[in-house]
Amino acid sequence: MHPPKTQTFDVDAAVNTDTKGIVREVHKYREEPFGLYMSRAVVNRPSATWIRQWLLPDLGIAVAVWDWAPGHVRDQDFYLDIARIDRAGGRWTMTDLYLDVVVRSGRSSEVIDVDEFVDAVATGVLTPALAEYGMRRAYTTVAALAAHGHDLGAWLATEGITLSWD
Repeated sequence: MHPPKTQTFDVDAAVNTDTKGIVREVHKYREEPFGLYMSRAVVNRPSATWIRQWLLPDLGIAVAVWDWAPGHVRDQDFYLDIARIDRAGGRWTMTDLYLDVVVRSGRSSEVIDVDEFVDAVATGVLTPALAEYGMRRAYTTVAALAAHGHDLGAWLATEGITLSWD
């Protein structure tokens, strides 16, 4: 079992660094009072070509929209990582807590990767405090999405958040 994946988003340097230390150039960052927007090319992943993502620290989620390569299109409108997101100046850090939510607008919201979450807790690579935080964020997120007809924008509007995408 791998430890939680951690990414850094360095606004000043216009880069995104993944858990393996691979640095990727960011096309666009935009900071808002509620979070950070990032848009960049996807490199060395045959299934996708571009990612646009919002980090929303108060909600414990990162909302992504993927541009899929031909033959790899998925039935999803939004992909939400359940995460702890911290900020220090122009540097943001996201610790992925294994659980993800796939949103199919107006149809469904599904928690996935529960097996990875359970393995991480069982093997001790995810602390009890982070595990509880992640479970609460996933439960709260899915309940809010369901209460708003699986409409991400409608739910986020009640939180004072409006996402815009390039």
